[in-house]
Parts: sequence; structure tokens; C-alpha cells
Amino acid sequence: MPQSDQGVTKDRYTVIPRTAIFLRRGDSYLLLKGAPTKRLWANKYNGLGGHVERGEDVLASAQRELFEETGLTADLWLCGTLIVDRGETGICLYFFSGECLSGEPRPSQEGLAEWIPFESISEIPVVEDLPVLLGKIHTMWRGDPPFSARSFYTEQDKLVVKFGE
Repeated sequence: MPQSDQGVTKDRYTVIPRTAIFLRRGDSYLLLKGAPTKRLWANKYNGLGGHVERGEDVLASAQRELFEETGLTADLWLCGTLIVDRGETGICLYFFSGECLSGEPRPSQEGLAEWIPFESISEIPVVEDLPVLLGKIHTMWRGDPPFSARSFYTEQDKLVVKFGE
């Protein structure tokens, strides 16, 4: 179907696709502590991941980002999607999880990946939406249907994450 038939209008989402990866090892998750030189989220913990490059599907992007940021590989599965509503152009995040039973991450320019026990998440500096999203992912297992969510800020600058039914 040509672009003219796609129905792209200003009242519909235009999004940038990104991936987020939360590898498990028991009850711990591999989180990336952002390098102190990063423009966004410096010294804060987040999942691994990044932009989907032209010519990639979202799974290939997640596998590439995981390897680039840690040197690790894993059998990943899609656990959910999130539309980040930021006005005219938003973000569509594709969340992946998987088990990583062996190997240790190597540092990258993005920061240092560390295994963090789930119960310790509230004790470390994290990006704002991580506790809500990782809380959802923590209850999921391979084969569960993926979640669908949307996030936005209220007029009072309060983050809201809404999960679909």
C-alpha cells in the first residue's frame, strides 16, 4: 500500500520505535546504570535497549542492543508494548524479557549493566517509569499474552501509565 493510502494525519500517533530489554536471572534483573556523561538518565538505572534502526524488526533490534550494551545474548520474548504520548511525535516501546543463566555483562559507552534483585529496585535511582513497568513484567512468564499500555504526563507533571484490559 503506498504512503498516500496509509491515512497519516496529525490527529494520529507518529511514533519512534524503541526496544527495552529486562533480562532475568532468578529474581534479579539486568539493569543499565547510565554513564555519568549521558544527556538523559545519567547515573540512573533503566532496562537495556534503544532505537530500532531502519531495516530491522523489533526483535532483531532488541538482540542487537542487548549484545552492544552487554556482550550477552538471550532467547528474548515480547512481553508488552507502550505508547509514550509526547505530543505530535511519541515513542512506541517494545518490551522484551528472557532468562540469562550464564555470562557477565561487559561495560559499554551507555553505562554499566548490573544484576539487581527485584526487591532492591526501590532503593536505587531509576528512571521514572521503571518501577511500574518492571513490576508488570515481573509478574509475567514466557507464553503470557503481551501487555499493552500508554504513558503520559498530567498538567501537574505527574506520570501516568495506563495498561489496557
